[in-house]
Amino acid sequence: MSKQEAEGEQELCCSPLMRQPLDEQQSTNLARVFKAIGEPARLRLLSLIASHAGGEACVCDLTGAFDLSGPTISHHLKVLREAGIIDGQRRGTWVYYRVRTEMLAVLSEVLLPADSEVMPA
Repeated sequence: MSKQEAEGEQELCCSPLMRQPLDEQQSTNLARVFKAIGEPARLRLLSLIASHAGGEACVCDLTGAFDLSGPTISHHLKVLREAGIIDGQRRGTWVYYRVRTEMLAVLSEVLLPADSEVMPA
């Protein structure tokens, strides 16, 4: 590999991902959130909740989409809730979940390169 190729590769893998360095507490908190959404079933649950009509989904709407037991889905929802990605509200016998858009905004902001600007939606 030539020196020029190595420098180009280094630029790609080492480009800044964040606007400022994270402190220890921030990195611990964000790692927990990324770990929560890094599991395929939880990422899918998040997408189902976010894309559901009105941005809110009943647990009864979510269970049929998976080949998982009810307790397993409840566990995944609990992990997402504890990570601060979703909120749940009990209404009668059902719990309705909503994505915490402010947490998604934090994740998006952290991943933006230092020299980029946020494009309006």
